[in-house]
Amino acid sequence: MNEPGLQSLMDQETLDRRVHSGDAPTWVVDHWESFRAGLLGERNGSPFPCFFGVESVQQGEPLYTAVPSMSDADALLTLRDRIIEYLESYREHSERASLVTFFKPPERPLSEASYHDALWHILQTLHLHDTEPWPEDIPTDPDDPHWEFCLGGEPMFPTCRAPFYETRKSRYCPVGLEITFQPRALFEDLEVTADTAAGQRARDVIQNRLEEYDGVCPHADLGDWGVEGDREWPQYMFSEDESQAPSTCPITITRTHPKPAAHLP
Repeated sequence: MNEPGLQSLMDQETLDRRVHSGDAPTWVVDHWESFRAGLLGERNGSPFPCFFGVESVQQGEPLYTAVPSMSDADALLTLRDRIIEYLESYREHSERASLVTFFKPPERPLSEASYHDALWHILQTLHLHDTEPWPEDIPTDPDDPHWEFCLGGEPMFPTCRAPFYETRKSRYCPVGLEITFQPRALFEDLEVTADTAAGQRARDVIQNRLEEYDGVCPHADLGDWGVEGDREWPQYMFSEDESQAPSTCPITITRTHPKPAAHLP
């Protein structure tokens, strides 16, 4: 961790130091400033909805990496390596250490549909080049309420911020795509899953703050893992315009491991 190079795994102190010393590209500087302002600032007189995230950034707990492309194979394979490195080390850093990934913005603005495509291309590539088999206890069908994305044998919740959000500012990033990876084990360690009293209280607080912060009702797809009727995959990147968002999950999951070479991009 904290090795030289754009795509290293960095703690918050190292990222901030590189930004202020001029060792980070302008787009990484812009991402960090936007992320910090979004998590630590207020909107409509309300703090950022996820109080766990706010406290985590205040205390310097997240880990970070920067990805120079949303589509280049080498960049995404390096991202896979950084996620695996993160999964192997985050508990030693902090029990609330999520992985925040900043992607280099495109040369020209993209539509909402293009950002949805980019997200699922990234996740599909990570799956095809996974170092571990898909967990036996996680379904492969995204239409199952117990499905969620996995990598390195770990179920996780990747949540996005992107430039196309006009009303849901809690998901807005003016720079480009940003994905925060949070292992399910992180929520379980904090005892804030949907099947706990603490988890339900946290959900109520976050939803109330979300409505105040965004100024609109929480998204219809907002739900909990494992709850009948709720689905994980639409929550990774909420739609702003339903006509531009996928109606079915655009990822193909297989338990075959390692993947046949013919299937790899």
